[in-house]
Amino acid sequence: MTAFENRSFRFGVALVSPAARGEWAAKARKAEDLGFDVVAVPDHLGAPAPFPALVAAAEATRHVRVASFVLNAAFHNPALLAREVATTDLLTDGRLEIGLSAGAIREGTVPGRVPFPPARERVDQLEGTVRELRRLFADPQFGPRPVQQGGPPLLVAGNGDRVLRLAAEHAHVVGFTGIVQRRRGNPQLASPEQLAARVDFVRGHLGERAAAVELNLLVQQVVLTGDRRAAAEEWSRHPLAHFSPEQLLASPSWLLGTAEEIAGQLVEHRKRFGFSYIVVLEPWMEAFASVIERLR
Repeated sequence: MTAFENRSFRFGVALVSPAARGEWAAKARKAEDLGFDVVAVPDHLGAPAPFPALVAAAEATRHVRVASFVLNAAFHNPALLAREVATTDLLTDGRLEIGLSAGAIREGTVPGRVPFPPARERVDQLEGTVRELRRLFADPQFGPRPVQQGGPPLLVAGNGDRVLRLAAEHAHVVGFTGIVQRRRGNPQLASPEQLAARVDFVRGHLGERAAAVELNLLVQQVVLTGDRRAAAEEWSRHPLAHFSPEQLLASPSWLLGTAEEIAGQLVEHRKRFGFSYIVVLEPWMEAFASVIERLR
């Protein structure tokens, strides 16, 4: 058994819908009560601002960890981001985790107001941000000091070689979406073979760090059903899906079946790919809770 296969599962939910203080607190408490380990917030315009939302989630809960999932590095000045991260870690009593990416989609950007640089520039910004955060948190003169020594655990998410090499060198968690972005046309679900190739690429660069690093998968959809084939055919006709039934049935990031079947799929995915940290989106929070019960 590899170090990846031997890891215990962790489960997170990304809360994407803004809400007033009371409703937001109730959502965070519900996630904790349903068995989630992490309450996460994305970094898209139209979604909640990550850092105040994470502080509010931690204030409303007892022990669940809170995470940015994920910050778009191109949106943030690294020095100012380090201050935000350290302050948030202080205000959450060291329960913060930081996810970063280069940003792969234009969602939430505003032409002329929020720039969307070319991919090479976005990866450059991500690399510079990761290195600067590590440098500042290691500097005894930096303040405010985060609660967690060396700064909060870092997740780096992506699919390209440069990003995955960066993640293998610096991250505590390497994140995968199971989505292949194309230069033209709609995104596609990565086949199991494509995803395995990306995981193998990371493993080849982790070396001695392998036992200390988690592999994360963002689940795009959770469909509880007694008929996987019928559900896949129905979803393939959805105007926003862009995927064939065969792609949906094979994809690790699109979970269809009974709670028992999905739990079994996740065990198999941990064995094949090493995914032990699973994040679902807010709309599937309650449905996925029944899967968590079977994997505890």
